[in-house]
Amino acid sequence: MSHHRPIRPADRHAFDAIVDARSPAEFAEDHIPGAINCPVLDDEERAIVGTLYVQQGAFEARRVGGAMVAANLARHLRERFADKPQGWRPLVYCWRGGMRSGSMVQWLRLVGWDAQQLAGGYKAFRRHVMDQIEALMPQADLRVLVGATGSAKTRVLQQLSQQGAQVLDLEHCARHKGSLLGALPGVAQPSQKNFETQIAAVLETLDLSRPLYVEGESARIGRLSVPVPLVQRLRAAACVEIEATPGERLSYLLRDYAYLGDDPEALARRLGALTELHGKETVQRWQAWARTGQLAPLFEELMRLHYDPHYGRSHARNFTRWDTRQRISAPDLSPEGIAGAARAVLALG
Repeated sequence: MSHHRPIRPADRHAFDAIVDARSPAEFAEDHIPGAINCPVLDDEERAIVGTLYVQQGAFEARRVGGAMVAANLARHLRERFADKPQGWRPLVYCWRGGMRSGSMVQWLRLVGWDAQQLAGGYKAFRRHVMDQIEALMPQADLRVLVGATGSAKTRVLQQLSQQGAQVLDLEHCARHKGSLLGALPGVAQPSQKNFETQIAAVLETLDLSRPLYVEGESARIGRLSVPVPLVQRLRAAACVEIEATPGERLSYLLRDYAYLGDDPEALARRLGALTELHGKETVQRWQAWARTGQLAPLFEELMRLHYDPHYGRSHARNFTRWDTRQRISAPDLSPEGIAGAARAVLALG
């Protein structure tokens, strides 16, 4: 068995398992990728102990909380850890690397497992995430995919990944397509912290000598903010523009956003946010199309009147290398055509 020593977030990959001893609510907000949640106090118990600490003091909180911790640890030993071999090496963490993870580590080591505690807990991991983004983004050889709405940039990005390229799919991390209508049905966006954790997890795996492909996003994706070092690197990176005809883009949008027709009233409500930009008469026409399931004329006008007029100006303003962008023609946005566009992007080097 190894000695107790400070374990840093960067050392976590050396362990057989990562155990998050925090409450389910804390775990749900964000956690170390791959961690399993084995709380020593659940959400209700944590609230009880916190109240006791405030109202009656530390001793009473520890007395009551200690019984809860013991019961939970016993349950984990009977259930979650019952099949672990003698040589199992878990890394355990809580919020600050304090009593919750410390008590679990003590019991696991008494059993005979070489359990270790993450120094500084989740707070140290959180600092590690932000440090990784700040340190690695300036070193990444970014290639930014841009293109008018409906040019299948996200699908091209996914194809690049399948063809062996390094990819950072921000919309996948954000669970959002990035536009006014980009919310995914029945899918909640992650917390800001988890969004950043996902980004850092990708960056940690990079070969910095190879290009990293990413879609040209705004500073926000839905309600989430893209980390500032990433926004700055995006704005200064080389651009590759996917060019498709309006007709092909419309056909693609009708396939890719077909689910918007499943809830016409929700779609009409979202379109209401455009009233100030386009006027009541235009938006009411769009809402009528939404309510009657007429997505083709709706999407055609949204492209022509809302998205396309601002496309070139906004990209010229936001991407410093816009004028020297490379262009890829994508006359066909079928799956085969998108795969061909990805091959053409890779051929650019």
